Amino acid sequence: MRETIGLIFVIIGSLFYVLSSIGLIRMPDVFNRIQASTKATTLGNFSILLGVGIYEPDLLGRVLLMILFISLKSPIGSSVLTRAAYYSGAYRAENTKTYFIETPAQDEGGEQNEL
Repeated sequence: MRETIGLIFVIIGSLFYVLSSIGLIRMPDVFNRIQASTKATTLGNFSILLGVGIYEPDLLGRVLLMILFISLKSPIGSSVLTRAAYYSGAYRAENTKTYFIETPAQDEGGEQNEL
């Protein structure tokens, strides 16, 4: 029974990766592609790692630690990538809604002020 549940989680995680790969190909701009790749990183890895942890209970502690690190790393990484794409003026599809962010303020000497 444990093996079956673990295998189901691994298959679900693999499906997240397949769907995310399709999303990377079909999405119109960098912002949507970042969102698709973040889904694969978080949901795909979580499902696969949880399946491995259920299948092999001796590894459950390590698996939960990996899930914790991924859950801390992935949103920060995608946020930094999205912000860099936004400030570099990356192409946005017409139907992509974005909320405009002010650029970092500059003082008279040309130096950037802290946000």
